[in-house]
This record gives sequence, C-alpha cells and structure tokens, in this order.
Amino acid sequence: MGFNCGIVGLPNVGKSTLFNALTATAAAQAANFPFCTIEPNVGRVAMPDERLDILAKIGKSAKVIPTQLEFVDIAGLVRGASKGEGLGNQFLANIREVDAIVHVLRCFVDDNVTHVENSIDPLRDAETVETELMLADLDSLERRADQAAKKAKGGDKETKELLSVMEPVLAALRAGKPARTVRPADAAQRKIFNGLQILTGKPVLYVCNVEEAGAATGNALSRKVAERAKAEGAGMVVISAAIEAEVAQLTDPAEQKEFLESLGLKETGLTQVIRAGYALLELITYFTVGPKETRAWTIRQGTKAPQAAAVIHNDFEKGFIRAETIAYADFIALGGEQGAKDAGKARSEGKDYVVQDGDVMHFLFNV
Repeated sequence: MGFNCGIVGLPNVGKSTLFNALTATAAAQAANFPFCTIEPNVGRVAMPDERLDILAKIGKSAKVIPTQLEFVDIAGLVRGASKGEGLGNQFLANIREVDAIVHVLRCFVDDNVTHVENSIDPLRDAETVETELMLADLDSLERRADQAAKKAKGGDKETKELLSVMEPVLAALRAGKPARTVRPADAAQRKIFNGLQILTGKPVLYVCNVEEAGAATGNALSRKVAERAKAEGAGMVVISAAIEAEVAQLTDPAEQKEFLESLGLKETGLTQVIRAGYALLELITYFTVGPKETRAWTIRQGTKAPQAAAVIHNDFEKGFIRAETIAYADFIALGGEQGAKDAGKARSEGKDYVVQDGDVMHFLFNV
C-alpha cells in the first residue's frame, strides 16, 4: 500500500530544491530556468517517529525499520496548462496519479532567481495553479458526464450513482470552486469520488518557501498564505528550501541540530512537511516488535485489523484469526509484551477492530 504526495507549483519556486533536500539526493535537477524537471522524480523518505527507537530498545530488536512516504517532483505548471501550454499535458497526467498535493509557493524575493510571472505574489500563484487544475477537471468531467447521462437513460444503476457524485462536483467547478469543497461524506460516494481522479479533489498542503531569516517565524507573504489555507481547511508549512539544502549536506545529527539551533529552529522544515503530508493523507502508524526488528507500518485512519494485516502480507488478511494488540503507552509503561500481558493490557482483537495509532500488534492467521 503506497501513499504519495505530488510536489507542484510554478517554475522556479523551489520545488526541486525541496525534493532534493527531502530525498537527500540530486536526482531532480534544480536550475534557474523553467521546466528543468521534465519527468517526475520519485523519492521515498522515512517518517520521523521517536517511538520506534523506544520500542526497539524495549524489544531488544536488531533492526529498526521506519515507515515511508513517497514524494513525486512534478514539472512546473504555467498559466494555460489546462490547454496544453508549457508542459501542461505531462503535468496534469502525472498529478492525477498522486494521493495528495504539496503546493510550493514562492514567498521570498531574490532578483537573481527569475519568476515566470515577473513578480512575487504567492496568492496569485496559488490561484493560477488552482484555476488550471479546475479547468482541466471541468473539461474532463463534462465529457464524462455527457456519456454517463446517455447511459443512465437506459436505467443503469451504477451510472446513476456515478452521476449523483459528478453533478455536485460539476456545479462547484462551474462556480469556480475546487472539487474538494463538495467531497462526499458518505463512504460509498467517497469511493466513487476518489475513483474519478479529480485534480482539485485531492487534499492540499501549502509549503511556503521563505528566505533564511523567515524560516523560524515566516514573513508577510507566508502569513497571507496561512490565511488562505485556514479558510480552505488546507495544511500549511513554512520552510526555507535553501536551509533544507544545507542541512541535507550535514550527515552528523549533532551538526544538524547545532546548525538549526543557530537559526532559531527546533527541527527541519522537511520534518514538518513529512508529518503534515502524513496527516494530510489521514494516515496512522502501527508497530510490530520483535528480536529481529521493530517496524512501523502505514495505514489509513479507520482501517480494521484484517486490512491492516494485509499491509504486511495479503495472506495475513486472507487467513486472519485475531490480532494480539497492546497500546503504545501500555507497552512502554509496562516494559514490553510480557509486562503488558501480566497487567492484563494485552488484548485479543477480532475482524471488526479498528486499529489505533501506535498499536503494537501481532497477527495470528491460517492459510
């Protein structure tokens, strides 16, 4: 089960610099001209989680394996992308495949770095990208709705259900609102909604790329973005891509910490981006602990025990019997599995158990 965030934005806002720092590689070329990132670059990064080392110490594990999140660096979009301008068609095709959007906005002034619009205005840039995505969604859905309407006249039940989801989305797009503003609450309708691969239906995290001096507190431009994010119910993180690039070059954690503290920062902006991306996708972590390894596993909130087991192996779900479960706090307070069992804190959960963040689990199955 993979989860990924697409890093998008206008050219030269710091997307590839952010991606390079995220993955600590130079896989994505960062250059001062549009479209230097022609093909999407993919990088997997570990989810920072201090619980892992604590669990591994108690479990006397030989290895520690964190869960990961995937980031996709997508070519810069420009005004007119919905009509194929710039690398619009490639951009739109690539972004349809991601689960969430990390929208990088330039919130710094630097005469040495060009801007495709020749001025700095992150709200305008956000509108440009959002408008292009809405236009692309509208074009795609109108064509599909016409075809579905013809089919629905024949009494096809599934097509009628599809139209009941598409019609509110079309109404929102025609009113200049993104599809996520009418995301269905009903589980069955939400499944149909997600299957439409609507660009503006994906959750959004705004990443404000500021100058070094604004990394700790943000600046006037990032505060404007914060207001927009709050109004939309979107996420927002302030980083300095330049600082993140420097931190990525430091391999010693102590040096990284000292460097960040000298700038008034407690942690990297990238850590914030990863955590925010995790939250944006409504993900949680459960753990398996043993002498060989302590490992973190990623699932969506609301996942039941058999489906959580399938993340390890499909056979675990097929032959699911029960899940021996210990809450993280109990595992730590009672010194591990045996202590939790002795205190009556080890639970035997069945197929309907909804896994909680931090659960330490052992699955019993038979195939």
